[in-house]
Amino acid sequence: MSYFDLAHDELLKINTLGELKKAGYKPRSIKDELRENLIIKLRNKEDVFEGIWGYEETVIPEIERAILSRHNINLLGLRGQAKTKIARQMVKLLDSVIPVVAGSEMNDDPMQPLSRKAKDLIAEHGDETPIFWLSREERYSEKLATPDVSVADLIGDVDPIKAASLKLPYSDERVIHFGIIPRSHRGIFVINELPDLQARIQVSLFNILQEGDIQIRGFKLRLPLDIQFVFTANPEDYTNRGSIVTPLKDRIGSQIITHYPKSIYISKHITAQEAKLSVDQQQKVVIPELIKDLVEQVAVEARQSEYVDVKSGVSARLTITAFENLASTAELRRLKSGEDQVTARIGDLSGIIPSITGKVELVYEGEQEGPGIVAQNLIGKAIRTQFTEYFPDPEQTRKLKEGNPYKSLTEWFGGGNKIDLLINASGKDYKETLEKVPGLKKLIEDNIKDIGETEKHLFMEFALHGLAEYSMLSKKQLIGGHSFGDLLSSMFSIDDFDKFEDDDI
Repeated sequence: MSYFDLAHDELLKINTLGELKKAGYKPRSIKDELRENLIIKLRNKEDVFEGIWGYEETVIPEIERAILSRHNINLLGLRGQAKTKIARQMVKLLDSVIPVVAGSEMNDDPMQPLSRKAKDLIAEHGDETPIFWLSREERYSEKLATPDVSVADLIGDVDPIKAASLKLPYSDERVIHFGIIPRSHRGIFVINELPDLQARIQVSLFNILQEGDIQIRGFKLRLPLDIQFVFTANPEDYTNRGSIVTPLKDRIGSQIITHYPKSIYISKHITAQEAKLSVDQQQKVVIPELIKDLVEQVAVEARQSEYVDVKSGVSARLTITAFENLASTAELRRLKSGEDQVTARIGDLSGIIPSITGKVELVYEGEQEGPGIVAQNLIGKAIRTQFTEYFPDPEQTRKLKEGNPYKSLTEWFGGGNKIDLLINASGKDYKETLEKVPGLKKLIEDNIKDIGETEKHLFMEFALHGLAEYSMLSKKQLIGGHSFGDLLSSMFSIDDFDKFEDDDI
C-alpha cells in the first residue's frame, strides 16, 4: 500500500521524517495536487464547485481547464459575481492533510525543505525530525489589495527585533521575517481586487510567479515557492484606482471572465442559497414565487438602467439583502397585526429600497433624481416587465374597441372611486379592500389558473400596480402604502391645485 492509499487517521499516526519515508511519501507540487484531485472528482461525477449557480457551462469549465493546465488564475468580473467564493472552494481540491516540518516558518515539505530553519532541524535530527499535519483549510490564505499594502506585508523584511534577540548580524538570512506569500508555501494564495495594489508592489510578484525567487532588502534568496495563485479583479476600463501592470498579466496563466446570472431562475437559486432568514421568518413568512421574481427583476432593471453606472455593475448582494429586507417587512406586519403567519405582498417591495440605494452606483442623471427615486423607478420597471408575463399587454389592449380586459377596472376608478392599500393592513382588511374593485378578481381568474385564494389576492394587487405602471391607473405613495385611483382625475385633484400661485390660475 502506497502513501496515497493511507486513510486520514493512518496518516496522522506518522510523526517523524523516518516514518514518512517508510510510508513511501513523495512530494508533489500543489498544482499537480489540484490537477490530480480534480481528475478524480470529474471521473466520479462529483460537483467540484458546489453552490456556484449559472457558471456550469461558462466559468467553471474554464477554471477546470486552468487547473488541468497548472495555471495561476485571474478571475475578472464586476462586483458580486462570486469570484472570491470560487477561489475559496478550490480548497476542496486539496489533500485532506499534508506533512510539514514541525517548527518551520513556511510549511516546509520534510523531503524538500526551503527555509533555513527547516534545513537546520533536519540536519540536526535526521529521520527523527518531528512532523505535523497541515489541514487543507489551513493552506488557504487571502489578502485584500489596498493602497497601503507593502512589499514587507507580502514578501517580507528584515526584522531588527529578531536579529537582536537571536544575536545575529544583518547579513544572516535568519533575521528575515517572511511575509504572507512565503508563509503560504504549498497552499492557495488569493489577492482580491488586484488593480488596487500599487504598481510597484505588483512588480514584486514578477519573480515569484515566473522564476521562483524573492528579494528582501540585500538578500537574494532562491526559494522556489510552491503556490497556487488566484487573483480577482474588476474590469480595468472603469476603475480609477489602478490597473494590473502588463508584465504581471503576462505571467498569469489563465484570465477567466465572470458574469451575472443569465436568467431570473438562476438568480433565485443564488438568492435563496445566500439569504439569511431566521427560523421564524422561514416558518411564518410566505414569499410567493411572483415576489421572488420581482426582487430578481429589480436587479435586471438596474443593470440596464440609464440612471445606473453599468460599468460599476450591480452586485448579486442587492437581491440577497433585498430578499432579507422583504421578509423582514412582511414579518414586521405580522408582529404588529398579531397574525400567526403572513404572505409577502407587492406593497412590501417598498421595504427593499434601502437595499437598492446602497448597492447601485448612479451616473450624473441618477444623482440628480436621487437614489430613493431611482430605487422606486427600478421597482416600477420590474413590475411593468413581469406584468406581461401574466396579463395581456396594456399597450395592445388600448387599441381594442371591444374585449378590453381592463375596461371594467378603469371605468370603476374613472367614476371617482379609489382604494388605499396599506402595508400594515391585516390580511382581512387587505382582501376586503381588493375585493371592492369590480372585475379585478375575474381578471385574475381569466388569466391565471390553479392558484389558491391567498395568491389570487396577491395577483389582484399586482394587477393594480401593473396597470399603474402602464399609465392606466394612478398610483400615489402614501406614508404607509399606496393609493390607487383614476389617472385623469388625479391630474386635476385639489392637492395639485394647491401647488399653483394665484397668478397662474
